[in-house]
Amino acid sequence: MALNVDIVAPDRVLWEGEASFISAPSVEGSIGLLPGHEPILSVLGAGTVMVRQLGGEERKVEISGGFISFDHDTVTIVTEPVQAA
Repeated sequence: MALNVDIVAPDRVLWEGEASFISAPSVEGSIGLLPGHEPILSVLGAGTVMVRQLGGEERKVEISGGFISFDHDTVTIVTEPVQAA
């Protein structure tokens, strides 16, 4: 089983694809999601979203906040990416 992941900003898609695991910085602590997890909706704080793709490669996206929704192995993260200095 795989997670279907969409990480989006208001103006563009930051990353989309399939993953085996994802972690994200909620305002109450880090959230880790695997296929089959219970549905969740949470506010995200600043930090790093880490996506482990099916082949084992890891992708990292720095965010400044947003929210995460998970249901039926579909993860949607709506966020503002951190701007490079």
